[in-house]
Amino acid sequence: MKAFGTASPAPTRRTRAQLAADFLDLSFLMENGRALQRFTRFEGPIRVAVAGANTPPTLSRDLSSLLGRMRREAGIDIAPAHSFEAANLIVETLPRRQLQRYVPQAACFVVPNVGSWREFVRNRRSRLVDWSTLSTRTSAAVFIPNDVSPQEVRDCLHEEIAQAVGPLNDLYRLNDSIFNDDNFHMVLTQFDMIMLRTAYAPEIQSGMTRQQVAAILPGVLARTAPGRSGGRSVQTGQVAPRAWVDAIETALGPGTSSRRRVNAAQRAVQIAQSSNLGPVREGFSFYALGRLSLGQQAELALPAFVTAGQLYSQVPGTEIHRAHVAVQLAAFALSTGNGNAALRLVDDSLPAVTAAQNASLLATLLMMKAEALTLEGRPAEAQAVRLDSLGWARYGFGDAGEIRARLVEIASVSPERRDTTGDR
Repeated sequence: MKAFGTASPAPTRRTRAQLAADFLDLSFLMENGRALQRFTRFEGPIRVAVAGANTPPTLSRDLSSLLGRMRREAGIDIAPAHSFEAANLIVETLPRRQLQRYVPQAACFVVPNVGSWREFVRNRRSRLVDWSTLSTRTSAAVFIPNDVSPQEVRDCLHEEIAQAVGPLNDLYRLNDSIFNDDNFHMVLTQFDMIMLRTAYAPEIQSGMTRQQVAAILPGVLARTAPGRSGGRSVQTGQVAPRAWVDAIETALGPGTSSRRRVNAAQRAVQIAQSSNLGPVREGFSFYALGRLSLGQQAELALPAFVTAGQLYSQVPGTEIHRAHVAVQLAAFALSTGNGNAALRLVDDSLPAVTAAQNASLLATLLMMKAEALTLEGRPAEAQAVRLDSLGWARYGFGDAGEIRARLVEIASVSPERRDTTGDR
């Protein structure tokens, strides 16, 4: 199994005015659109403890790395607890089936005012675990499955601990943040660290209203986001209408037929275009349409991915978004026997994927590169790249069966492999 070193997030391109607007919407709105009347955070040291049986062996290392980054980059007093009793932030691991019995659509989640899974189950319908009732944060628990890949465990740590101590909202307009339900970013970015550093600025305290925080934000951001007063801003577009969010959630959520998902993605494209949502959200709409069309209406998929890539290319800092598109385009290139085109797409994407520390995507790209090299008559290089992919796949996918299935799936795309293996 391979592992990434210390993260080196790319600098955010947002102006201070944009950062202020983003901070307010992240801090004073819930994901369901409900407004929060008070700003809340932990007002003292945050001490973290891990509980649960069968804790994944990579969790300790990834948690230590995350807490270290939050101390260095966000200035938050957060560290492992010396004892379980001293902890005010608990990370508990449990089987995914048990977790989703009570929260079916969640890969992982965070809850305030409880210290264990048993306590959450007992109080899950009470106001005790309602974030909107808080005047300050005193304790929270993060629940993570213990039977998923190491990368999924790490991703849950980043997203849920960041929300436990910082913003509770996700915004689709944020192309450079994990506070975004598009899931392109999986580890905390520089933007995220600015949001966390701002949340724990001494001028800001629990109980402040949106208006009170807005009044002092320019002065706070002058210190927490130095050098961001001007410059080229990102293209955020208009505020997304609820109809677009509903269309995206229908397209990507569970419990919906394939046909309805494709229709919802097409509706999201139409709304993004007519509402001037900007290239990031329009690009995501086309990307969703492409993914959902692959097994239903393949003729829609390729042009949708091409359009998504063109839209993302208009916005600086969307390299990881373009890499996700490139995976799909590389698969199309392999399917037509164009190994050279697939190689270009993969090689152009590898730096961004490595910087984003996405091992599953990195392994997939390397598997595709191996097939492209095979098509180009370079079998020794192909074998070396394929072996390299396995180390990243062990972190990104975890399960050996899933890794083998991914290798077979990618190999079957190549016409040369199809000809030699038959239709199986």
